[in-house]
Amino acid sequence: MVEKLFMNIIENIDFHGKDIREYSPLVLAYLGDAVYEVFIRTLVVSKNDVSVCKLHKHSTSYVKAKAQSDIIHRIIERLTQEEQDIVRRGRNAKSATIPKNADVTEYKYATGLESLLGYLYLKKDYQRLAAILEMCVDSAI
Repeated sequence: MVEKLFMNIIENIDFHGKDIREYSPLVLAYLGDAVYEVFIRTLVVSKNDVSVCKLHKHSTSYVKAKAQSDIIHRIIERLTQEEQDIVRRGRNAKSATIPKNADVTEYKYATGLESLLGYLYLKKDYQRLAAILEMCVDSAI
């Protein structure tokens, strides 16, 4: 019942007729970051029965900019041209801030990956989103 309710809410979100491709890549990355974070946290919790501190450390090994940059470099050739274009737009977006713990280039590639995840989420292409999340986890190992 909760799953149906959740899916009903997600399916009925109204974007006021705006084409998803019109969104700023940084907006897509903002959403993609959340999608990726929830996915990784769920995965880590499902595989580990440890303290929250250890869960956090394990999760950050997937979600930090360097890890995301490495992942996108490993999977880029397996993406469609449209997906590669979204990654490129995200990578080239002008961000106002760069985190202290990240190299600028790594951060830009991480933003590209997050833009792609946000795009697929807004597009409601959950099958492809799941496939790419699986690629991310497989390539991070």
